Amino acid sequence: MIKKQDVKKIVLAYSGGLDTSIILKWLKNEYNAEIVAFSADLGQGDELDPIREKAFKTGASKVYIDDLKEEFVRDFVYPMFRANAIYEGHYLLGTSIARPLIAKRQMEIAKLEGCDSVSHGATGKGNDQVRFELAYYHFDPSITVIAPWREWKLNSRKALIGYAKKNDIPLPTIKKRPWSSDRNLLHISFEGGILEDTWAEAPEEMYVLTCKPEKAPNKPQYIEIEFEQGNAVAVDGVRMTPAQLLAHLNTIGGIHGVGRVDLLENRSVGMKSRGVYETPGGTILREAHSAVEQITMDREVMRIRDSLIPEYARQIYAGYWFSPEREMLQTLIDESQKTVNGTARVKLYKGHCRTVGRKSETNSLFNLDFATFEKDKVFNQADAEGFIKINSLRLRIRSIMQGKK
Repeated sequence: MIKKQDVKKIVLAYSGGLDTSIILKWLKNEYNAEIVAFSADLGQGDELDPIREKAFKTGASKVYIDDLKEEFVRDFVYPMFRANAIYEGHYLLGTSIARPLIAKRQMEIAKLEGCDSVSHGATGKGNDQVRFELAYYHFDPSITVIAPWREWKLNSRKALIGYAKKNDIPLPTIKKRPWSSDRNLLHISFEGGILEDTWAEAPEEMYVLTCKPEKAPNKPQYIEIEFEQGNAVAVDGVRMTPAQLLAHLNTIGGIHGVGRVDLLENRSVGMKSRGVYETPGGTILREAHSAVEQITMDREVMRIRDSLIPEYARQIYAGYWFSPEREMLQTLIDESQKTVNGTARVKLYKGHCRTVGRKSETNSLFNLDFATFEKDKVFNQADAEGFIKINSLRLRIRSIMQGKK
């Protein structure tokens, strides 16, 4: 149980939206503590513009707005994409992978500012509370964590707005939309409101990063993405930093309506929840990465790595980025990526992203002398008979034994 009198200074993960604005004021009112507001610039764009002024007006003593885009893509997104991670076959983990970085920087600020507590705006029903807090405790096992949604009695949107008005908290001036969203350089997610009707199609006006596939250009676009040790380093021959490259792919993918996902997923806390996602650049990146792996990665290495994808993705989804098991898997995955050097050619058209070519000058395992359907001098086709008989032995024995019964 938190003793409020022991809390003197709190660093809050602050987005500037209604919830965290109310939380900032609520923390001051309830804990009578100094509040440091922290916002991570992960590629939200102009969403960050009013944050500093809003935080000070709501009662923050200090405001951090830190540009973490390069660190986000280089140290979090890229390692995850080296694993081809995907959750429940559809979700590219855009929100999940951002939370450990936000928590990491939040804890660094807590140390810099001498804060004894940290706070976040995640609800008691969601995944983010788990992701934030597992990371907090990784960096400081004794840190005090304040989760207002698990404490207060403001249990409805109406109650939140009432509290805001009572405490002179500026309400959002943007057009009200009946859903919530979270954006970073990898994706934008939507949930809640009208999306809680699992039969209803998400409205077109909801989408931000991608155009409607039916209205995308009638001419396909071909792009070439170069990889070094599993990391994308260039598009169409132009080398870029990780954040620049992902932003570039977002733009191209968005034009062609690539990367929309509508998923009813299983949350860590046990309930199902509908999420709609736009991940244009990430969708292209995963497709291209897989293509280069096809030509450079040994079959059995790929089989073992692929068997680990569901577990690796689950660990990220559930908040275990800073865990020994994720680090162990990352070591194995990164070992498998040492030969993933090459270029993928991808075709974008009307919401689809498809590999149409792949090559590797240094690590290709494709040998035309063996693979050709034309006459060759290196493969004796008669050898296949023994291979088949040995591999069918257990099946033949099973049939013989069943026949005896």
